[in-house]
Amino acid sequence: MNKFNLRVYGILINNNREVLLSSELRYGKSMIKFPGGGLEFGEGQKEGLKREFLEETSIEIEVGELFYVNDFLQVSAFNENEQLISFYYWVKYENSHEFETVSLNYKHETEGEKLVWRSLSELSSTDMTFPIDRVVADLLTK
Repeated sequence: MNKFNLRVYGILINNNREVLLSSELRYGKSMIKFPGGGLEFGEGQKEGLKREFLEETSIEIEVGELFYVNDFLQVSAFNENEQLISFYYWVKYENSHEFETVSLNYKHETEGEKLVWRSLSELSSTDMTFPIDRVVADLLTK
């Protein structure tokens, strides 16, 4: 392993007790994950999470408390020379801005992302593609 890849994700739960997920097609691979992504050099975690949310959802969020950081070795699914360290924060937003969502089973025709609301009562670790997201899903449903 040659380098660390710092990732930051947001946990947004609406008034209907649904959590926001991201359905994505990247590098030919379909995935379900929490909204967020990689930190850029020179930015802090909260600043990076705000940028990622704005890019992925077009909404401005308020970043709250840290919820989880993985404490186990996770190699990147896209680069075997990178070790992931992922930070998950509670986030809030003003409900005045609505955005388009799709079902959990949405089939992408082109690379990109779509947003999904998933009821916390139905959320399962098996919904998630990546191991760290699975841990977080389990923690949210306890």
